[in-house]
Amino acid sequence: MALKLTANYSKRLGLPGFSSHQFSISVEAELNNTDDVQAEASRLYSKLQSAVDLEIQNTGFVPEEGYGASAPKHNGGSHNGTNGNANGTSNGNGGWKCSQKQKDLILKLMDEHNLQKGDLQSIALEMFGTSEVSALNRLQASGLIDRIIDQYGNNVPRRGTTPAGRQYQGRSR
Repeated sequence: MALKLTANYSKRLGLPGFSSHQFSISVEAELNNTDDVQAEASRLYSKLQSAVDLEIQNTGFVPEEGYGASAPKHNGGSHNGTNGNANGTSNGNGGWKCSQKQKDLILKLMDEHNLQKGDLQSIALEMFGTSEVSALNRLQASGLIDRIIDQYGNNVPRRGTTPAGRQYQGRSR
């Protein structure tokens, strides 16, 4: 009776611009003897690992820093800049691209922790390649809020009950 040995090897690599790529290989082998399992498993693992490592070096397209962050996308909202669209690029909150709630929370955290505009600009430049905090989209603003709370804490009172830990996640969207 033949035994079937299935081996899988997968690797995911993080790339710049919050990108990643992954490569995976699976193979099946038939064995005639159970004594061969360990040796065949080691051989297959080594072969699969070498093949994945060789192929994953070709990363293909890698977006540059800030790729897709500054190009407005219109998702059925108004195109005149007075109404917000799904990604917050024109939401009538004084030129900020994030949501009004995110803007308010960022400003409140600045006030609570006595942060200067330069402090936030430095964090935004490090994280997103731009020092213009008002130019951050919703996803980037969320990351900035994460960083401020991680670095300085969150003493901002919230409405309702909030779970321990990352308190701002309880906010409504």
